[in-house]
Amino acid sequence: MKRIIIGIAGGSGSGKTTLANRLKEQFAPNETLLISHDSYYKQHDDLTYEERTQLNYDHPDAFDTDLMIQQLTDLRNGIAVECPTYDYTVHNRSEATVHCEPAPVIIVEGFLLFVDPRLADMFDFRIFVDTDADVRILRRILRDVNERGRTLDSVITQYLTTVKPMHEAFVEPSKRKANLIVPEGGKNAAALEMLVRYIENHLRNNA
Repeated sequence: MKRIIIGIAGGSGSGKTTLANRLKEQFAPNETLLISHDSYYKQHDDLTYEERTQLNYDHPDAFDTDLMIQQLTDLRNGIAVECPTYDYTVHNRSEATVHCEPAPVIIVEGFLLFVDPRLADMFDFRIFVDTDADVRILRRILRDVNERGRTLDSVITQYLTTVKPMHEAFVEPSKRKANLIVPEGGKNAAALEMLVRYIENHLRNNA
C-alpha cells in the first residue's frame, strides 16, 4: 500500500488544527491518522518549571524534528509508532505516549512543518493556512487562557517576545514551500472539499 503524508502548516491561531480535524472527520478512523507537530516539543526534565517558561517554543530548535522524521518514515513504511505527547500546563513532554498505527493517509499539522527541508520534503502535499495576524492573536489568547491554563499577561508577553518575531522569521517565509495556500483554515469549505477529493482519489486508487 502506498501511504501519503499531508502537511498542514500556518501561524499560531491560523485555523490549521481546525482544518486538519475537519479533514479527518470526513473519513473512517482507519483511513487517516492525524499527528500534531506540537507533540514533538523537546523534553526538558533537567529544567525547573520557571526555567521552562522562559524557553522559546516558537523556534525550530524547540522541536525534536529528528524523532518526528523517524516516526513518519516508520509510519510510511507500515510500522506502528509510539507518538510522544506534550503537557502545555507544565511546559514539558508527558510520560504518556499514543500508539499510532499506519494509515493510508497521514495528516500532520504544525506551524513550523515546512522550515526544516528534511521534514518539508516528506510531505506529498503541503498546505499553508493563511490568516490575518489580528485574528490569530485573538484566537491564541482565547485558546491559551481557556484550554492551557495561561494568564492573559503571559500570553501577550509570549506573543510579543517570541511568537510574532518567530512567525516573521520562520513561519511566513515557509509559505513559499506550500502547494496550496488556504485562507481562513477550517472555515474554508471550498478548500476542505478539494482536500477531501484528493484523499478520496488516493484511497480509491490504493484500495
